[in-house]
Amino acid sequence: MIVKNILSEELLTISEVREMLNEIMEDRLSKGEELRYELRKAINHAEMFSRMSAQRSRELVNKLMELEKMKPEIAVRIADIAPQTRDELRTLYAKERYTLSESELDSILDLVSEAVE
Repeated sequence: MIVKNILSEELLTISEVREMLNEIMEDRLSKGEELRYELRKAINHAEMFSRMSAQRSRELVNKLMELEKMKPEIAVRIADIAPQTRDELRTLYAKERYTLSESELDSILDLVSEAVE
């Protein structure tokens, strides 16, 4: 596939991607089309690694974006991975030029635990 130019770009969580891929799968199956290998693998990957519903993951990203020192890319990664410990969360911030305090880490972990439940 040759891409000439990008019209728009949006960061999506793996849960949102899973939902979109399931819609594509249902549409193609209803038309009697066979699912290609790449699509089947993508659907399998999204099913395996999504931890919450698409709506909950987007809500989590929106809540995380309200916090200080939060970038959209990191918020989406946090929603995808759903870290449970401070160390897991610190690894997501390893490339950043700043570190988070214990209270900031705890507030992020609280938001994640609310979304996962």
